[in-house]
Amino acid sequence: MGQDPAGTGTTTVLPEEFSGHGGGPAGLGGTRAALVLAWSRDEPHRVGEVILLPGGPEPPPLLLGRGAGRPDDRAVRVTFVRQRPGRVTETAPLGGSGISRQQLLVRPIRGGGVHVENLGRCPLLFRGQEVDEAQVAPGESFGLKGQLHLLCIRRPARLPRGRSWPHRLNPTFGAADDHGVVGESPAAWDLRDQLAFIAARKPHVLILGESGTGKELAAAAVHALSDRARRPLIARNASTIPEGLIDAELFGNIKDYPNPGMRDRPGLIGSADGSTLFLDEIGELPDKLQGHLLRVLDTDGDYQRLGEDRNRKADFRLIAATNRPAESLKHDLLARLKMRVQLTGLGDRPEDIPLIARHLMQRIAMDDDDIAGRFFDSHEGSPGPGEPRFTQILIEALLAHRWTHHVRELDAVLWAAIASSDGTRVGLTSEATAELDRQRTAPGGAPPVKPGELTAESIRACLDKHDWVQERVWKELGLKNRWVLNRLIKKHGLKVSTTEES
Repeated sequence: MGQDPAGTGTTTVLPEEFSGHGGGPAGLGGTRAALVLAWSRDEPHRVGEVILLPGGPEPPPLLLGRGAGRPDDRAVRVTFVRQRPGRVTETAPLGGSGISRQQLLVRPIRGGGVHVENLGRCPLLFRGQEVDEAQVAPGESFGLKGQLHLLCIRRPARLPRGRSWPHRLNPTFGAADDHGVVGESPAAWDLRDQLAFIAARKPHVLILGESGTGKELAAAAVHALSDRARRPLIARNASTIPEGLIDAELFGNIKDYPNPGMRDRPGLIGSADGSTLFLDEIGELPDKLQGHLLRVLDTDGDYQRLGEDRNRKADFRLIAATNRPAESLKHDLLARLKMRVQLTGLGDRPEDIPLIARHLMQRIAMDDDDIAGRFFDSHEGSPGPGEPRFTQILIEALLAHRWTHHVRELDAVLWAAIASSDGTRVGLTSEATAELDRQRTAPGGAPPVKPGELTAESIRACLDKHDWVQERVWKELGLKNRWVLNRLIKKHGLKVSTTEES
């Protein structure tokens, strides 16, 4: 047994002992149905906590309701936990005056979803309707009207201890870490581990990810975790470098060269000596311009400034980033970027969306007293200015949205909601809906299709086209999220050419 690193004072159950409420221990790579708390009216600081549902061929139902268990309960009560790498920490029983003691019966079903039956007085909401019961697939959400909202996902019973991430975990559950990474999902912790592993090595780096997934943040984290952190990160958007000036921009020039009056410049390479050079959107550079980097990368930093006949040497590390496929880069440059990290989009980590929305709101409120005073509740132990007040319907819409520009898009939706919300809660206003619809109808943002309309052959063709990179496949097929694609792969018996668990 150990202490909770978040400082809650609760007991930490070590992963080897954790049985997932009677379902038997899951393997390290196994996943099971889980419910993530995405919104709570009375306990917003608990967003991100998880209910790990039992495994096995005939798992028993569990009872979700207010307060601790009693002898007259119809089933064993669910337990909310906080998952961190290497530990599972049980938290307090569910609160909320509007939730009945025996509110929902929850049972895992085949395919990774859950069957939910309403027993209590608070209406059950699913797909915008009040219902008595519902079958909820992974990636879908449901809620108790005005009280809480839950997202159904698949989750490992334990998160493996990272190879490289510091043993001291983030002190506040759900908050941004010291390097700005937000999230408690397996994907978020895997990213932290990858960044720490890369930071401790020397080869040059390529960061891959769609627009808005946080490539600049990842580059800054790698630099800050490295032994080069004592020097400032040198960053430039490669697409803004004029073709005729790329050598001067990269390598610098001596005074009065190539034109009289030119000042002496060290260039990006010289400025990054002893530090890290981050070139964003490197895929926007034509192959010819990408080739200008090859010699300095091959010769351990040897280069010449324009107008100078002697060699200089810069001890620098290049971190390049692109939203294009890695293969779109000039193959000679790609071969020199030996370390790679692929950033996942919000569709692959939907449980982090409410946490990221909270972080963005807190960042806004830090610089805006009016927004902080109007839309926030202070709570002891909550990060930043406190807990933002969102409406349930806004969180439901954010979870259901098909994101194309990810955190950047989420930020735009929140600003639209802030600017147009009446009262003291940030809600799904017509302006926020219009922002979501604008992204949905933009090129490449067609509405989701019905899974039944897709044939096995069309799914197989798209998988092969994208080398089974599922993040690209579900978007091209027009599916709602990756979980829908996973179900179709299993339904049609398609063999995935990766060992990744779905």
